[in-house]
Amino acid sequence: MATLLDVRSLTVELPTAAGRIRPVNNVSLCIERGESLGLVGESGSGKTMLALALMGLLPPGARVSGEVWFSGAADSHGTDGRKNLTALDERALRAVRGREIAMIFQEPMTSLNPVMRIGAQVEEAIRAHEPDIRAETVRRRAIAALERAAVPDPALRARQFPHQLSGGLRQRAMIAMSLAAGPRLLIADEPTTALDVTVQKQILELLDKLRRQLRLGLLFITHDLGVVAQVAERVAVLYAGRLVEQGPAREVLSRPRHPYTEGLLAASPRLTRAPLTPIPGSVPRLDALPPGCAFEPRCPKRLPECAQALPELRAASPGHSARCVLIGG
Repeated sequence: MATLLDVRSLTVELPTAAGRIRPVNNVSLCIERGESLGLVGESGSGKTMLALALMGLLPPGARVSGEVWFSGAADSHGTDGRKNLTALDERALRAVRGREIAMIFQEPMTSLNPVMRIGAQVEEAIRAHEPDIRAETVRRRAIAALERAAVPDPALRARQFPHQLSGGLRQRAMIAMSLAAGPRLLIADEPTTALDVTVQKQILELLDKLRRQLRLGLLFITHDLGVVAQVAERVAVLYAGRLVEQGPAREVLSRPRHPYTEGLLAASPRLTRAPLTPIPGSVPRLDALPPGCAFEPRCPKRLPECAQALPELRAASPGHSARCVLIGG
C-alpha cells in the first residue's frame, strides 16, 4: 500500500503562564491508503492536539516543528499531490482541510450549527471547495452523502434541524459532512463517546465499512481499547505527548510491551468477570515532566535507570516498538 500520511518528529509547543509546553512531543507515525490507525491515551495525552495539528487548527501562539507529509490527489496538470502540511500557509491549508483531510468531532451537538438544517450544512461542506457547482447538483450530492452515512430517509432528515435528530443520527450527519467533499484521510476524534453501546457499535461498523469502500485512511482517536480492537489495524499509544508504543492492533492488545499500555488494558472493562485495576497517580503536568520516562513515577516495573534518561523506541518484534528499557535489556 502507498503511504498516505507520514508524520516525522512532529512537535507542538503552546504558550502558558508557566512557559511553553509540548502537548505533542517528537511524534512519528504513518498511515497507509485504506488503513486504520488507532491513537490511544488518557485525557491530556496529546491525542486531540495531534489531530488539530494535522488539520491546521491549532490555537494562536502555537509553534509546530517536524514534518507532516500527506499524499493528496494530483492536480489537473498531473503534478504529484504530496505536500508537507507544516509548511503550508493558511490559504493552502484551507484547500486541504475538508477536501483532502476531514475530521469528525467528539460531540456533534456542539459541532453542528443548531439553526441550520442538516442538508444545508452538508451542502456548505461541498460548496466550500466547489463554489461554482450548480445548486441542484449540490443538493443531490448532499442527499447522497447522507445516504452513504446510513441516515434513514435522507431527504427528510436533510430538512430537519440538529435538535430533531437523535445522538446517533447527528453523528451520522457529521460523517456525511466530513465525507461530502471526498477526502482521502478521515480523523475521528472519539466519535462514539456520547453514544450508548448499541449506537456506538453501529457507528464503528459504519466507519469501518466506509473506510473499506472508499479506501480512506482512518485515524481513530480514543481512550477505549475495546473500541480500538473493533476498528484499528494498527495502534499507537500516546503518554504525556510522546509515543510510547505502536504496532499491529492484535499484537499490541494481546501482548503489550510498555507498562502504560498494560495498565490501560488492566483498567479496561472485559466480558469476563474480573477486577479492574486502575493506574495509580495521574498524567504529569507538561511543564513538570520527569527527566527520564514520563511514566516512571506511576510504573510498577520501574528501574533506577528509568528516572535517568528518556528511553528510545525499541523494536519488540517486526513492526512493533515501545519506549521502554525492559525491551532488549
